[in-house]
Amino acid sequence: MIVQIKKLKGSWDLGYALQKHTLSSVYLGDDEWGHPRFETTRSEPGEALFQLKYRYDWKQVEPLAAEVQATLLPLFAEVGLIVPMPASTARARQPVNELAKGLGQLTKIPVFDNMVVKTPPAPGSTPLKDMHTRAEKDNALAGRFSINECIATEGRWNVLLLDDLFDTGATMDAVCQALRSYKKINRIYAAAITWK
Repeated sequence: MIVQIKKLKGSWDLGYALQKHTLSSVYLGDDEWGHPRFETTRSEPGEALFQLKYRYDWKQVEPLAAEVQATLLPLFAEVGLIVPMPASTARARQPVNELAKGLGQLTKIPVFDNMVVKTPPAPGSTPLKDMHTRAEKDNALAGRFSINECIATEGRWNVLLLDDLFDTGATMDAVCQALRSYKKINRIYAAAITWK
């Protein structure tokens, strides 16, 4: 898989993404229902992620998890646990959770997919994807994440916070703030498959 690592800046200790999601997108005109059509070229990780998230091609989990293991994990100090980012869209089977589980199986690092608890937005509120400023997103996310203190053993661990597509980092920052309130979390590393 061809990757071009990018450092991610935010409230985590260190973070990286594998590759830009979309390399080019050319407007082709509208279809017969007036919907815009595009010819989109994605990076290899971007295409694999697109197939996983929107075509439910679960065979993409293993190669993506293997790429995170080979390319990103060596950039971080010892990772003690993996936490997937809470999903923004409700699905019966969550792609980010599946990626975390796949990475956990490859590395034998425990996965805690129930550690971060996300409360739903207020009814009628604007979806994050429709907000235009970071300040709007930060306000909408304030207080929406809490921690399920589910680590049974004593000690402190470095956590890998795994996401699929990194955009502004607002949600990941909010989750980091919640994770820092948990005394068993040491360093927080951020990893994403692609960036927008």
